Amino acid sequence: MEKVIFDTDPGVDDAMALLFLARHSGIELHGITTVFGNASVETTTRNALYLAQRWGIDAPVARGAELPFVEDRAQRHWPTYIHGDNGLGNIDIPETLSRDADPRPAYRFIIDEVKAHPGEITIVAVAPLTNLALALQEAPEIAGLVKRVVLMGGAFSMHGNVTPAAEANIHADPEAADRVFTASWPVVAIGLDVTMQTVMTRVEMAEIAREGGEGLQLLSDLSQFYMDFYGERVGDGMVVHDSCACVYAVAPELFDVETGSVRVVIEGIADGQTIMKPDRFRFGPSPWDGYPSQTVATGIRADEVLALIRKTLLGQA
Repeated sequence: MEKVIFDTDPGVDDAMALLFLARHSGIELHGITTVFGNASVETTTRNALYLAQRWGIDAPVARGAELPFVEDRAQRHWPTYIHGDNGLGNIDIPETLSRDADPRPAYRFIIDEVKAHPGEITIVAVAPLTNLALALQEAPEIAGLVKRVVLMGGAFSMHGNVTPAAEANIHADPEAADRVFTASWPVVAIGLDVTMQTVMTRVEMAEIAREGGEGLQLLSDLSQFYMDFYGERVGDGMVVHDSCACVYAVAPELFDVETGSVRVVIEGIADGQTIMKPDRFRFGPSPWDGYPSQTVATGIRADEVLALIRKTLLGQA
């Protein structure tokens, strides 16, 4: 059983990823930590609590960072044109929820859970990596206690999606991302190189909703705005970025990978770019030297990944 902390900024594709983690029989969801990203942390936390309430997810929800690791990088605008004004495709969300957030800040929740389960916790992070960087700053020893970090972020052999150089989660907090990649814990990066190949169509989503009842109808409803955004980019459907990272946690055999040290560009025209120094190449002295070799996804069996997502959402995996 894979013990998982889900670090997230719901977010439409985050919602699908959360339901995947909650419904996969091989995953024990230990907690949900929120962060700014697709909306303010106030909004993403409310969204996480709402989804947990609607889907009967008992895992605690801990509110995380509202600002990047370097605070003067604070976002001025949220991507409402992608995820809607409320982060969940503008569906109706009640003002009052029955769930309350855990009293601990997300970074402290992560530290406590990792120390309570040394060597067992996988952190699946599909948002800006600020909570993880704050946890490392507070308790650097957790790097030796985490089983692995599987993150959705980066673009290693293709252009980014917020600038030509950078992917959104990394670009939102490059300093935090560089700290996460250069820490001594094992990191697996599931970047745009593979996630852009996983497109769930409207027809497939509608079929899942029909088979899965009210819970999956909610997922379908909140996904429609997101699909409208992706309609001009990938055709009929949406890219399921965050669920790909969740799939890796239980089915890594569906991915091709390469290893090497990873650094994140800080400032300048390529701010937020992720660059790997592959282990298979020899280079002269560089800023990549002395850092641990991490894992980057380079290929994906997209049809099999989508099939596993569907099967899991329907409670069949």
